[in-house]
Amino acid sequence: MAPSSYFLLTTVLALATWQAIASDPSPLQDFCVADNSSRVLVNGFVCKDPKDVKAEDFFLAAKLDMPRDTKMNKVGSNVTLINVMRIPGLNTLVISLARIDYAPLGENPPHTHPRATEILTVLEGTLYVGFVTSNPENKFLSKVLNKGDVFVFPEGLIHFQFNPNPYKPAVAVAALSSQNPGAITIANAVFGSKPMISDDVLAKAFQVDKKTVDWLQAQF
Repeated sequence: MAPSSYFLLTTVLALATWQAIASDPSPLQDFCVADNSSRVLVNGFVCKDPKDVKAEDFFLAAKLDMPRDTKMNKVGSNVTLINVMRIPGLNTLVISLARIDYAPLGENPPHTHPRATEILTVLEGTLYVGFVTSNPENKFLSKVLNKGDVFVFPEGLIHFQFNPNPYKPAVAVAALSSQNPGAITIANAVFGSKPMISDDVLAKAFQVDKKTVDWLQAQF
């Protein structure tokens, strides 16, 4: 194969691979403010007419400086997600934001973001964080973070944050590389699916008896 043909083939394959692994489509204009009134179904949201775009389309009085209630669930955390559903101007911009509040001994339980890498920084307190790599290694990487520390969770991998302090809350802010990163909380998905996954299936997968599975499913 001639060098020029080889270079062209390599370039085409690289571009095709890039398109295949991209989570969100790249913008082809300055912005594409989501038109939530449109009934057209696309991968993302239809663009509002640029003539109708206002500053408010890029703004939200989110009050992220205010503490959130961490007693609303059993795990002791509260995630305030700012994504394209909250700010229409985020459409096609491949980014979203979250504030996470942790009660003493609270956690953001093991979960994944199917469409985003996450970078998290601790604003207050201490967090024990970690993620697990994919099969077959399933390597567990973890770290204790203090105020001002930063940690990255790669896209799609199971990860968590836990506040080890029994007396003080913790707060973190995370940026995610998608306008709509999605979240799959492992325990909720496995034991709280609707309809339920067969206890025969889960008993085999977790190598426990069906009574244990039934008890776990009853928690969700």
